[in-house]
Amino acid sequence: MHRPDMTVELAGITLRNPVMTASGTFGYGAEFAEHLDLESIGALITKGLSLRPKAGNPTPRIVETPGGMLNAIGLQNVGIDAFITEKLPYLAKVNTPVIANLYGNTLEEYGEVASRLDALPGVAGVEVNISCPNVKQGGIVFGTDPAAAQEVVRLVRRNTKKPMIVKLSPNVTDVVVMAKACADAGADALSLINTLTGMAIDLDRRRPVLANVTGGLSGPAIKPVALRMVWQVARAVKLPLIGIGGIMNGRDALEFLLAGASAVQVGTASFLDPGAAQRIAAEMEQYLVDHKIAAVASLIGALEV
Repeated sequence: MHRPDMTVELAGITLRNPVMTASGTFGYGAEFAEHLDLESIGALITKGLSLRPKAGNPTPRIVETPGGMLNAIGLQNVGIDAFITEKLPYLAKVNTPVIANLYGNTLEEYGEVASRLDALPGVAGVEVNISCPNVKQGGIVFGTDPAAAQEVVRLVRRNTKKPMIVKLSPNVTDVVVMAKACADAGADALSLINTLTGMAIDLDRRRPVLANVTGGLSGPAIKPVALRMVWQVARAVKLPLIGIGGIMNGRDALEFLLAGASAVQVGTASFLDPGAAQRIAAEMEQYLVDHKIAAVASLIGALEV
């Protein structure tokens, strides 16, 4: 048979295949250029961008755990100004959609960053990280309160015409409630899941391993939770979904498509294998060849329950 059609449509963005890089695990793209062909994947998502540069949390801020890792990087990034002047010129030469992940500590910051990104032709879309404390609301995390999440999404929607993906936190009672809130507020797509809150303890020192005490758990350990949440949300909202969580190979990625995701993001796997995103895309394609499946899009939501 001919090579299968690996393209998927995501909120108006055409991806050559369903594999995207997960924010915070792939730098700004150039860091991985020697390890894989940046034009072999569907889209590249930047580290989370804030209005001003951020140094992140003190070290140690990464620790390996059974089946995954905990990180408490603290959203370290160069800030929107340096991204525009130092990072975007390189990305503009790469024939792969660039999606800018953004966050803010206040509503106003979300709006300002979104507005700045809206003016950039080299950015195909934005991904909104709502898993940030709202410093004006006593430390409430936007992504765990439906009303607060809607405020953020509405504000970003007013400040950008670009396709807007909202990244959902799993640290909630009911992810479907959050998904519906973001959909109602104007999201074009949803990505899920962000990391699960966890911690690690050094028994001999009787201290937390991470300087921040808690961190975000990622890797294969969270894949069953992520699959379940994608499946639940796919049945509740009509928006395209991006599955994230423990995707280490092509079979993992295809499971997320069956559950209802239109695309996937590869994160922790890139720490083990810097070329993981390209390899996973190739493994997905090979599965389609082996099973004589003409188009990867035909698998989206095809789970038989």
